Amino acid sequence: MAPSCFEVILVAFILVLPFLYETSRTFRYYFKFLMYYGIVMANAMLIIPIMIFRPGNVKNLVLASSICHHVSTLLGLRWEIRGREHLEKERACIIVANHQSSLDVLGMFDLWPVMDKCTVVAKKEIFYAWPFGLAAWLCGLIFIDRMNSEKARSVLNTATKHIKDKKIKLWVFPEGTRHNTGEIHPFKKGAFHVAISSQLPILPVVFSSYYFLSTEEKRLDAGRIVITTLPPIPTEGLGKDDIEALMDKTRKAMSDVFHATSREVQLSLATSKQHVQ
Repeated sequence: MAPSCFEVILVAFILVLPFLYETSRTFRYYFKFLMYYGIVMANAMLIIPIMIFRPGNVKNLVLASSICHHVSTLLGLRWEIRGREHLEKERACIIVANHQSSLDVLGMFDLWPVMDKCTVVAKKEIFYAWPFGLAAWLCGLIFIDRMNSEKARSVLNTATKHIKDKKIKLWVFPEGTRHNTGEIHPFKKGAFHVAISSQLPILPVVFSSYYFLSTEEKRLDAGRIVITTLPPIPTEGLGKDDIEALMDKTRKAMSDVFHATSREVQLSLATSKQHVQ
């Protein structure tokens, strides 16, 4: 029986796929992101029936990360964790991290088994990206309306008591929007309001520069990322008047580490290339 037109097109596509991947940087960029999102969505569908028996439990995130962390290997990304001892300690705290790309989630997949109990503040639009959004809700993510700061703060304040009682870490991206520009941008106040009002420590987490990623150039190469957890910054005794100073202190500490680890990684890359040559 002669092959159908669809079968011929499918075979031709499969044959040309490796050629496009090797020769077209733009194709490779979109293909890698499609693979990333596709695998995460597929895994979400697989584990929803398991997580539904304990909805809202942050330990579901450990299960999800154990299934999804292999995506980094497929993309050629290697995460190196430093300051692990600060994440391992069982305590409630407010984690603040720099935000460069949706690839940050892949780094978090490597961190969740270390953190054990941690939830994330996410924009409400993510909830509607099913099945991922449903899986995120089952994992206990806290969804906020970024356009309504009062309502967002109210949601966070409501969640704080549960976080303190259960010794859960709360992960926040204080920059709000993703920036892959080689800098840590100014912070929004929300996370620091919560930390001071609840008297919980700030735990800074810094991802080194995504030198291997460029949206403008449509480039996503293999790369090494250093994730550094700094010592906690206490908030005991601080009030609302101290928010700006706390933000500045945290951002400066994170910026110093960001630039130092980014230089280290890129120097190591340059050295490796010289040895190859």
